[in-house]
Amino acid sequence: MTEQEKKFLQAKHRMEEAEARNRKKERSIRTRRLIQEGAILESVFPQAQHMDLEVLKAILEKRLGTKDTNYAS
Repeated sequence: MTEQEKKFLQAKHRMEEAEARNRKKERSIRTRRLIQEGAILESVFPQAQHMDLEVLKAILEKRLGTKDTNYAS
């Protein structure tokens, strides 16, 4: 293996490690957001804690009128 090939392989591994760190950071951010959103939901709708998820989803869709609607900001 030439010196140039070694440097290329090292650079490739550094890039892969950086991408893995970024994916982990993004997952952590998403997890935190989901936890916070769940806490908000439970604080304004305490019954949600004891509901089946599909039932909860159906209730929210009916009350909010959001079935199959994307509300991404």
